[in-house]
Amino acid sequence: MENMTYESAFKELEEITREIENEAVSVDILSEKVKRASFLIEYCQKKLRQTEDEVGNIIRQMEGDSK
Repeated sequence: MENMTYESAFKELEEITREIENEAVSVDILSEKVKRASFLIEYCQKKLRQTEDEVGNIIRQMEGDSK
């Protein structure tokens, strides 16, 4: 997997979306852009799930420590 942050992936996804909405993407590379967007969406969703799991674990540990 590429070395990127959630923020950089999201920013690139926004850029691709803007290009497609403004019809700034030629038909010749449209499928490449859509594939890249699909990858970025999957990457962002995975990062969000990982972060949610990590935060949940921290909260559970904190609750366990306070009992």
